[in-house]
Amino acid sequence: MDKTLSFCSLILLLLTVHDAVGPVASASSSSPCPIDLGYVETFPWNASLCLSGSESDCCQTLLSLFGVGLAEYLKETSMFRLPNLTASSSCLSEFGTRLAARSVQASWVSVCFNSSARFVVNASSCDGIVSVQDWTAKVGAMSPLDTSCKGDLTGTRCSQCVQAGLQVYTQLLHSDPNSTDCFYFTVLYAAGIVNDLGPKDATTANCILGLPLSSTANEHSDHWSKKSVLKLVAIFLGALMGVLLAFGVIVLHRKRERERKRNAPHEDFVNSFKSSVLPNSGAKWFRFSELERATNGFSQGNFIGQGAHGLVYKGTLSDGTLVAVKQILDIDTEGDEEFSNEVEIISKIRHRNLLSLRGCCVTSDDFRGKRRYLVCDYMSNGSLSDNLSNFGSAGLRRSALTWPQRKKIILDVAKGLAYLHYGIKPAIYHRDIKATNILLDSDMNASVADFGLAKQSREGQSHLTTRVAGTYGYLAPEYALYGQLTEKSDVYSFGVVILEIMSGRKVLDTSELNAGPLLITDWVWMKVKSGNMEEIFEESIREEGPRGVMERFVHVGILCAHVMVAFRPTIAEALKMLEGDIDIPRLPDRPLPLSHESFRSFSSITSSARDGRQSSSSHGPFNV
Repeated sequence: MDKTLSFCSLILLLLTVHDAVGPVASASSSSPCPIDLGYVETFPWNASLCLSGSESDCCQTLLSLFGVGLAEYLKETSMFRLPNLTASSSCLSEFGTRLAARSVQASWVSVCFNSSARFVVNASSCDGIVSVQDWTAKVGAMSPLDTSCKGDLTGTRCSQCVQAGLQVYTQLLHSDPNSTDCFYFTVLYAAGIVNDLGPKDATTANCILGLPLSSTANEHSDHWSKKSVLKLVAIFLGALMGVLLAFGVIVLHRKRERERKRNAPHEDFVNSFKSSVLPNSGAKWFRFSELERATNGFSQGNFIGQGAHGLVYKGTLSDGTLVAVKQILDIDTEGDEEFSNEVEIISKIRHRNLLSLRGCCVTSDDFRGKRRYLVCDYMSNGSLSDNLSNFGSAGLRRSALTWPQRKKIILDVAKGLAYLHYGIKPAIYHRDIKATNILLDSDMNASVADFGLAKQSREGQSHLTTRVAGTYGYLAPEYALYGQLTEKSDVYSFGVVILEIMSGRKVLDTSELNAGPLLITDWVWMKVKSGNMEEIFEESIREEGPRGVMERFVHVGILCAHVMVAFRPTIAEALKMLEGDIDIPRLPDRPLPLSHESFRSFSSITSSARDGRQSSSSHGPFNV
């Protein structure tokens, strides 16, 4: 006779595929299967569907056949599932052995039951139902199954039983809409508890479990027609898809609503800020979710540095681009102004030696508070400070910079500053040139970074009085003392950086215990005046570079970092001196060293300035 189908077996197969989590575990000899599977060899089920090699038909058949044992187990123990994974694995292993006795390859078990865990008791499977007692509490002592699935289920009685099963399943689905196991439990309950003939009866197994019977058994049964079963399958699947679709729409709507509420402050700020700051910059406004994905949720593994007012993370954008994401913390009104200032200024500059802005992000919610993010290119070799031998902790030190690398870094910084001062109008004064704000890419090309303190000059005004900001040791004296900011304020800081690169010494040496802290500008000047120029060069490069060129670089550094503004060159002149295009004037005498008592007020003034919003940390904001 034709193979008999039932919607029960089809859904059971779908459930098994849905819940698959791994291969079937091997059986344990110490824990035998609690189900008597002897029926597998004697029951009149149709094994030809597995012998023909059709995977879907065979798996459907084997699932129904195994369901006979589970329904019998429910009848004997009142438990819908097996007690543990070991018992489940043992049963599946024995099931394969029994199949082999029917000339069905045991390997079908691994193909069709690629997870033994779904047959193990689990309180979350179907609205908390584990036992028959739980079922009664959820469904009631008398359900449509109890009146429609008793006795011989042939002909129209089978159809009535199936309809009753759909009613009960729908009831359970209302209580647990996410479950795909409730229909499975309905089938087992009907076959094992309700039907008095039991699951090992041919008509019960065929109708409720959908187990195809051999032609000998079919001769004695009036089975539900294939056409009727397929019709019910279509009806059930259509209803199920409708429920799932409705559920999906509700979930999607709620997710979008949460996202809308979460991004409302973001949208308000972005709309106003974007229209005024980045109308034509080309910089991108990132969504917070994009940066979360890029930085792996701002994980510790992606953390690469800490600046004065923020944390820096390595990120990978969706197109594979590596970036550095600076998360600005402790935002207040003044901090917002700095953030706006940095975004506005960086968005205007495009130069190979200035770290350009890829984009930014603004977010605000009850959980995180106010957060601002800047996204720039990732500089794989970190900051200049990371690469100077005597800077940073021992764990961060890299191999000593070679003379050609030092020379190129100095020239790169000079070119970047020259662009800021002369390449755009009005000119931009960086105000915080220092070793931690100079970043190096994979080829050791240098870029000036961190424009949070940068300020645009005013047309026709050679200098201005402004709030003092910067880092002690790099600040030009006239700016630190009197607030006079000119392009030569950056030149002074650049000169200090040159001396740091050439000597490998920090801007402030606190090891001089007898004389007190010693600025690098004073130390270099003393070495030059005493004729010990050789001692200025870091030991690793003393024999490496041309002596005359190296001395020229030190002289330009001394000249740029001269105490008197009038003796300092412009950055354009300094660049020409470094490249040998113009001669270096004779070094003028310097006033008293800045460590002298007369300049003690310099330290106190700049210290108070650092208590404001200046960048005084030894770690730059894009210190990677």
